[in-house]
Amino acid sequence: MKFLSPLVLMTACGLLAAPVFAADAPPLTGCAAKRQDISTQIEQAKANGKSDQQAGLEKALSEVTANCTDASLLKELENKVLDAKSEVSRRQKDLDKAVSKGDPDKINKRKDKLAEARQDLKDAHAELEKIEPDDD
Repeated sequence: MKFLSPLVLMTACGLLAAPVFAADAPPLTGCAAKRQDISTQIEQAKANGKSDQQAGLEKALSEVTANCTDASLLKELENKVLDAKSEVSRRQKDLDKAVSKGDPDKINKRKDKLAEARQDLKDAHAELEKIEPDDD
């Protein structure tokens, strides 16, 4: 009986310490993070009995596993940033045009659209930063 108590104690300590050690691990990035996110969604779909969603996610996971490389993901995110910059530029021109015409309703709408485009750009930069942090 004395042998069993230390064994149970060691097992319990090991199980309780596992999350602490996992917290020290750096967060996943790139394709690994994408796979982990999809896997988490699959587990949630299983838990909620959503078999159609689970099947779609499993297909997405197999596609990511087969085709995703950190280089391709980086390129995709860089393109997303470029597209967002282009959209901000376009929205700024729309706002400038509305200001020159002096229509307050159009000016407010264009300001809102520009703010939305800037937020999209900020979000795209944040996604890119997760993959490729600045070394400056």
